[in-house]
Amino acid sequence: MTLGNLLSVPQILPEMRATERWSAIVELVDLLVANGSVREADRETVLSALRQREETMSTGIGFGIAIPHASSDRVDKVVAAFGRSSTGIEFDSLDNAPVKFIVLFVVPKDQFQTHLRTLAAIAKFLNDRVVRERLGTAVSAEEILSIFENNPAKA
Repeated sequence: MTLGNLLSVPQILPEMRATERWSAIVELVDLLVANGSVREADRETVLSALRQREETMSTGIGFGIAIPHASSDRVDKVVAAFGRSSTGIEFDSLDNAPVKFIVLFVVPKDQFQTHLRTLAAIAKFLNDRVVRERLGTAVSAEEILSIFENNPAKA
């Protein structure tokens, strides 16, 4: 599975409204609910799993990147959303810099290898400065998706 397979245009926010970590996570989960990737009835359970993970340690990994993630028995396949903030979001990142790119994903419970592979693929993809520059200047969700799709990183 490539990272482009995890996303579709309705799962991408080219400009997030959130200005801090938790509201950004809620905004992306609400996007997954709106497009049917997460059931409305499971919203709070998924948010709780993400909050639990985030309270362990911020998923802001530096270079303007955050990768909030969790496992949940409320999804039966990996679901993901991408958000971009041109102003930056306070995420309590390792380098204390604001976050501009967020890839949130939830994997089915007990799929530990899938979880690790997905996390590693996203981190490797966003670690590329050229990719971050292209994501930063993309004008639409369609253009952002094409950047993900044209990347060989596999989850």
